[in-house]
Amino acid sequence: MRARKATAEATFKTTEIASVPRGRKGKHHAIVAAILKDLEGLEPGHALKIPLVELTDTTVNIRSALNRATRKLARDVATATDDNFLYIWNSAAAQ
Repeated sequence: MRARKATAEATFKTTEIASVPRGRKGKHHAIVAAILKDLEGLEPGHALKIPLVELTDTTVNIRSALNRATRKLARDVATATDDNFLYIWNSAAAQ
């Protein structure tokens, strides 16, 4: 059986692969990047204390985004929350 040649116009526009952006900066990129930067210089036995009212999304979504980022970087962090703050620290395994 012979292969058919497409004669119809394409539905979508095309572009060169070289111009396609690589990677993904999701909506939590800025907050996660800031948290990871602050964790770099965090002293052992201390935690970041982030007011919940300053978060751009729910605590659950921020924690999920942070978890994805730390797993990708092979870093161990721990989190906790109370009514007003999200606490994040480098876990003992990473220290």
